[in-house]
Amino acid sequence: MSEGLVSATAAATMASLTTSRLLPHAKASSIRLLPSLSSPNPKPSSLCFRSLSSSSSFAFLPPLLHRSPWRRTVAAAVPRGTAGSATAFVSDPDQLKSAREDIKELLKTTFCHPILVRLGWHDAGTYDKNIEEWPKRGGANGSLRFEIELKHAANAGLVNALKLLQPIKEKYSSVTYADLFQLASATAVEEAGGPKILMKYGRVDVTGPEQCPDEGRLPDAGPPSPAGHLRDVFYRMGLNDKEIVALSGAHTLGRSRPERSGWGKPESKYTKDGPGAPGGQSWTVQWLKFDNLYFKDIKERKDEDLLVLPTDAALFEDPSFKVYAEKYAEDQDAFFADYAEAHAKLSNLGAKFDPPEGFSIDDSENPVPEKFVASKYSSGKRELSESMKQKIRAEYEAVGGSPDKPLKSNYFLNIIILVAVLALLTSLLGN
Repeated sequence: MSEGLVSATAAATMASLTTSRLLPHAKASSIRLLPSLSSPNPKPSSLCFRSLSSSSSFAFLPPLLHRSPWRRTVAAAVPRGTAGSATAFVSDPDQLKSAREDIKELLKTTFCHPILVRLGWHDAGTYDKNIEEWPKRGGANGSLRFEIELKHAANAGLVNALKLLQPIKEKYSSVTYADLFQLASATAVEEAGGPKILMKYGRVDVTGPEQCPDEGRLPDAGPPSPAGHLRDVFYRMGLNDKEIVALSGAHTLGRSRPERSGWGKPESKYTKDGPGAPGGQSWTVQWLKFDNLYFKDIKERKDEDLLVLPTDAALFEDPSFKVYAEKYAEDQDAFFADYAEAHAKLSNLGAKFDPPEGFSIDDSENPVPEKFVASKYSSGKRELSESMKQKIRAEYEAVGGSPDKPLKSNYFLNIIILVAVLALLTSLLGN
């Protein structure tokens, strides 16, 4: 993405980004795309598309969109081949740490938490567990940076998120797009007051637009059966009911604009003053704070200024979903714990890691292994560290042992030892 494309986004992007919606980003998360920067007198074109009624915590937009000017706008705003010629490479841990700090500063000035969460989810949410081959299986592979995928109806407006992150990507060239998208998403949740998400990195990027997934893998806007549709989409990703509901809780961030999405009020008492461009309707009162009020507000439905989509309502209507929704409405700690786990799982879907096990950029998650000195454990009592216990267990299992199975006897060795002992005793007695 060219520098000119990025630099032209400042004020206009900030105004529109905070209106993006997390989940069913269809209606609730549409964003005004920026005009073609090559035009001498660009005029932003308004977007209107169907909402994503999905209450899944994805800020997905509806997969179906009638022909509209937004397609032409995306094509003009995103140069063909943007970032597409780059080859896949492993992210550098130090650069990832620095990029995280830059993302934190970006969030402070643009309030773009919702759209960054949505960007990470939409890159990962195309995963199909029934397809083994990478990258055909979709998932977190950085493919969302290509024009062909940005033009998918569900991704309308995400070009704005790319414009915000592109300067950071250019500054830290040894960070893959796949890692950057997921880093930005997790950081946005945490900076909004959400839980710490234990992420791993090392995702490999796809290298060309021909590796992008087919359109239609993200949630629809207004399915006839909201709960059934959520299961169809998220079960395909390998997620379960608890994870669907937990991820749906990210709707606590963001707002919806009816002129762009078809959902919500033009303005509410909670959105009329921004931040960013005023207007729209939010799911929660403090729509830039990550908490469990989303579940409480949906359950009570006492405030007409707050939005509830069909898929939001389904969380308290479907018996299985309701168990978790009720729990999260009462216990924010439980919600945070389950959300953090579900978000981390989502961010890994379909990804290919190098190294294969990935790596963390949080020192607390990578403790230095304790050196094994056998003599320390040969006698006496000593409380072992977790890393030491794992090492001993690994060595035990390496020679055939397991928690529920004793080591196999080496009869040949036992016989040799017995013969040696008898020979020694005979020699001693003989003397």
